[in-house]
Amino acid sequence: MTTTTDNHNLFAALRAAFPADLDAVAIDAGAGLTYSWRDLDRASAMLANLLDGLDLPPASRIAVQVEKSVEAVLLYLATLRSGHVFLPLNTAYHSAEIGYFIGNAEPAVVVCSPANHGWVSKIAFQAGTRYVFTLGEDRSGTLVERASHCSDQHEPAQRGPDDLAAILYTSGTTGRSKGAMLSHRNLLSNAQVLKDYWGWEKGDVLVHALPIFHVHGLFVALHGALLNGSKMLWFSRFDPKAVIARLPEATVFMGVPTLYVRMLAEPALDKAAVRHMRLFISGSAPLLIETFRDWQARTGHTILERYGMSETAMLTSNPYHAKDGDRRGGTVGFPLPGVDLRVVDDAGAPVPQGEIGGIQVRGPNVFQGYWRMPEKTAEEFTADGFFKTGDVGRVDAQGYVTIVGRSKDLIISGGYNVYPAEIEGFINDMPGVAESAVVGVPHPDFGEVGVAVVIARPGSVLDGEALLATLKQQLANFKIPKRCFVVAELPRNTMGKVQKNLLREQYKALFA
Repeated sequence: MTTTTDNHNLFAALRAAFPADLDAVAIDAGAGLTYSWRDLDRASAMLANLLDGLDLPPASRIAVQVEKSVEAVLLYLATLRSGHVFLPLNTAYHSAEIGYFIGNAEPAVVVCSPANHGWVSKIAFQAGTRYVFTLGEDRSGTLVERASHCSDQHEPAQRGPDDLAAILYTSGTTGRSKGAMLSHRNLLSNAQVLKDYWGWEKGDVLVHALPIFHVHGLFVALHGALLNGSKMLWFSRFDPKAVIARLPEATVFMGVPTLYVRMLAEPALDKAAVRHMRLFISGSAPLLIETFRDWQARTGHTILERYGMSETAMLTSNPYHAKDGDRRGGTVGFPLPGVDLRVVDDAGAPVPQGEIGGIQVRGPNVFQGYWRMPEKTAEEFTADGFFKTGDVGRVDAQGYVTIVGRSKDLIISGGYNVYPAEIEGFINDMPGVAESAVVGVPHPDFGEVGVAVVIARPGSVLDGEALLATLKQQLANFKIPKRCFVVAELPRNTMGKVQKNLLREQYKALFA
């Protein structure tokens, strides 16, 4: 094991944090399947040696579209270990999307699910990829078979702090997806800050029930547990009953709001189930204040909401320690140590405290730029090095950050700025409303107007016109949506975020 102090390879830092007892359980995957810390070390070494044996160019991209498994984590660790660049891809992507990612990233290696090998390998080989392996969620596939013949000893590749560790493609709700380039320093600095800020302690056990093609599951959750030498209770997919049944063995849970909503629907969720829990964290999509309060009432725990992006990992967090302040529902807390955050107007000038503007950030966690998009990268950074997040928000007198929405979601109606999140907050507070989304659509007179799309609570019947009439008593007229539709569900991505681009597309011809 390397002890070279100038090796900034993220794997070396994670490996140095493994506990002294390498035979202790690192990952409990259920049904009697466990992995020790020694297993993680040896198996990632074997996979790294497999990659080394392919004689790849330095810092090759390793593109991975597989179902969640511990072996997929081992492949991630092996990619870091061998000095290559990990490129996780959402399992929901189809051939046109995979074709774009492979064509854009030009990976040297593609790893896919056995069931998809036929069409994925065709795309990959046509794009010039040299190697395609398979990896099944049941530990099957050519990747594991080939690696089983490799040595279980491996010296981590030397890497500098700004060398690339991963490329994460953004969800692409506005045009083509962009590959956010994250360095070893970006990821390690953020993990170290969160370890302290969230009070990770000896004996912590993490429930890992998130996907691992995204910042939340792959970096925030995984790095947190590994850097603390903490055991993980592993779920290949989220099952609320199964997760609640294992909460008494755990201390930390990270989830998206949808997971909290689904657990609240289970009678088994009570204070006894969470008796050993230390911390519940939510992110990746806005947490409704109702979910925040319901969780508090049912479990006695206050969810800690935080804010981050593919380009930056985590940026802000509600406090963990009471001495640092309250965890406030509806906010994402304070900028993390080392993160500079400012709110500016359209001209880039700071707005007064409490006013709404564009959020810009700077810090060691902020990415290196977009893969092969130098013009786009230059456009998204200010002259003094702040990244324009594209999010709109405000900072109050105590320093709490509240996200109001995405700048692309802003509705300019008759010359007035309308922030959908403000209107959604009022609609969500109305009796019988479970959730709402407000989007802007073209209008011949106003340029753009709001349309509200609402989900009713179970057993409730809602009337769109009545909801708008109530809203007119609370908000200025220019903010009132012109139409309100009651629907069964809202379109969401895999992280639970409402896909407003699909709603805009659906209702764009309403006033044509």
